[in-house]
Amino acid sequence: MNLADRKIWGYRRENGRVGVRNYVAILPLDDISNAACEAVAAHIQGTIALPHAYGRLQFGEDLDLHFRTMIGTGANPNVAACIVIGIEGGWTEKVVAGIAKTGKSVAGFSIEGNGDIATVAAASRKAKEFVHWASEKTRELCPLTDVWVAAKCGESDTTTGLASCPTVGNMYDKLVPLGLYGCFGETSELTGAEHLAAARAVSPEIKEKFLKTWQAYQNDVIEAHKTSDLSDSQPTKGNIAGGLTTIEEKALGNLEKIGKKIKYIDVLEPAEAPARGNGLYFMDTSSAAAECCTLQAAAGYVVHIFPTGQGNVIGNPIMPVVKVTGNPRTVRLMSEHIDVDVSGIVRREMTIDQAGDVLITMIEKTANGRLTAAEALGHREFVMTKLYRSA
Repeated sequence: MNLADRKIWGYRRENGRVGVRNYVAILPLDDISNAACEAVAAHIQGTIALPHAYGRLQFGEDLDLHFRTMIGTGANPNVAACIVIGIEGGWTEKVVAGIAKTGKSVAGFSIEGNGDIATVAAASRKAKEFVHWASEKTRELCPLTDVWVAAKCGESDTTTGLASCPTVGNMYDKLVPLGLYGCFGETSELTGAEHLAAARAVSPEIKEKFLKTWQAYQNDVIEAHKTSDLSDSQPTKGNIAGGLTTIEEKALGNLEKIGKKIKYIDVLEPAEAPARGNGLYFMDTSSAAAECCTLQAAAGYVVHIFPTGQGNVIGNPIMPVVKVTGNPRTVRLMSEHIDVDVSGIVRREMTIDQAGDVLITMIEKTANGRLTAAEALGHREFVMTKLYRSA
C-alpha cells in the first residue's frame, strides 16, 4: 500500500488530534499532591497517576515551564480525561483551565482546607465517572500521518549512528513530506555537529533561532555549571564502552535521526506545542531520556521512537516508547527491551531503506494498540525539567 494511504485505528479527540492510547490520568500539580493522586489511582482501576518531584515555590521561566508541562501532559491526545490534584486551588484551576481548552473532560481538586481523605474520595468518584466514559470510546480509522512521532536516542554506541538513528531518519524522510509532525531535541548532544544541524533549518530565520538556542544552552547551562568539561556525562560511560570517545562523535550519530532530505521548520521551547503546521521540529531539551520524553509528550507527541545502542530501558506513562537497536549484542542480551531489531544493517543483511519500512510498520502496530516493550515491562518514567532552584 502507498504510504500516503496507510491508516491506523486511533482515538479522535475533541480538538481533532489523534491519540493512540486512552488513559484517564491523575495528575499532581505539585510534589505534595503525589500521595493523593496515587491513592486515587489505587482505588479506581483504569487510571494512571503521574507523580513527580516539583511544583512548589517555582517562579519566573521555571514556573512557566512547569505549567506548560502540566497542561501539555493533561492535554496530550493519549489522555482521554484528566483529574488534577494540587495543594492550592488557584494553581490547580490554572492547569484545569489549560487542559479544558482542548475540549477534554477534566476536573480539579485542592487539598488545602479539605485534607487528603476528603480530596481522594471526591477525586475518586469523578475519576470513576471518567473511566466509564473513556472506556466507551472506540477507535476509528485515521491517517497514519495524524500520529505525531517524536524521537531521541540513548545509551548510544557506534551502531546507533550507523543503523538505528539512520532508520529513524529514513522514517522521517518518508512520512514528514506526507504530513507527519516530527520532533527531535537533545540540545547538548548536538555539540560538535551544531553547524550541521543549523544547516538543516528551513530558513535563515530558523537557523539563527536554532543557533541562538544552542549557544544559550552552552552559556547558561554547561559553561555556567561545569566543573571542567562534559566528560563526566557526555559521552556517558555506556557511550564510551560502545566506542564513542567524544561528544562530537556522539553528535554526528545523533543527527542521523533527522534523515537526509527534510528540514526542520521551527525551534520549540521545552514542552512547547508546534504551531507552524506539519513538519519536523527541533525542541530545546535536556539529553536525559526521561526529561526529554516528558517534554515531547507535553508538546503533544503520541508515539516516541528511541534508538539505542547499549540498551536504554526508558518508558513514558502516556506516550509509548518504541525501542530500536542496531547492536546485535543488545538484541541478544536485552531482547525484552527491543521492539525493532535493525542489526541486519551492520551485518549487511538489511538496507536502511528496508529498516525504515520496518519501523513504519511498528509505528502502525503501536498506534493500533500493540504494547511496546517498555509498556509491557512497566516503564513509566515521568521526569519534569527544572531550570533553577525554587524560591
